Amino acid sequence: MRSDLVPDDLWERVSPLLPPAPSRRHRYPGRLRVPDRAALAGVMYVLRTGVAWRDVPAEAVGCSGVAAWRRLRDWTEAGVWPRLHAALLTELRRTELLDLDDDCAVDGSHVRALKRGDLVGPSPVDRARPGSKHHLIVDRHGTPLAVTLTGGNRHDVTQLAPLLDAVPPIRGLRGQPRRKPRRLYADRGYDFDKYRRVLWARGIKPVIARRGVAHGSGLGKTRWVVERTFAWLHQFKRLRVRYERRADLHQDLLELACSIICLRRLRTTC
Repeated sequence: MRSDLVPDDLWERVSPLLPPAPSRRHRYPGRLRVPDRAALAGVMYVLRTGVAWRDVPAEAVGCSGVAAWRRLRDWTEAGVWPRLHAALLTELRRTELLDLDDDCAVDGSHVRALKRGDLVGPSPVDRARPGSKHHLIVDRHGTPLAVTLTGGNRHDVTQLAPLLDAVPPIRGLRGQPRRKPRRLYADRGYDFDKYRRVLWARGIKPVIARRGVAHGSGLGKTRWVVERTFAWLHQFKRLRVRYERRADLHQDLLELACSIICLRRLRTTC
């Protein structure tokens, strides 16, 4: 197994969250089960390179692509990746590397969906071809707090409340866990007074660029971090185009990528 695919610090955080392996039958044991770490290496290989599951080099990775996909499916149904992301956010807040008490930013990004499936719609920016949309909220440093998936024809602003609801309760410091920022920055696509009122009702100050005014809202000095985080996410080639028919599998690949970005930020303290 390639050790660079699953570093020790990643495995130490993932392994306690994985469901236990099913018990083997002693009389007819069958084929030996692929170790979880090798299966995770197969998932990471696909996430990084974007290759088809059938093209995973089993000799180099230590796991076939089919076995890695099945293990990803099982781990997705067990809710492993949202718990991993929440645990890493807690670590970041404990080490004072997460700034949830001040500014956050939101945005959406279109991706083409080649195999259709759940949460796919005609993309208005890609000549109505089938697509999906990634919706992201980050803190002022670009740390991903939550990510959601919708069809490509869904407007960004309609996912503002679901995206805020998707932020997990982040512990790490004394007192109640935090789930919302004080201010939320967004571009002109979120310029609707109805949704400003939604944010005010949640105790969040909306800082949203106005449509119909001269170009240059001045929010670029704050909002650029969410664009950078999208660039980080799309460095994982499997996320640039959606190949999974099942929306939950693509969603959890997004969660895994966000967890790796959080882990990279934690490594800056080491």
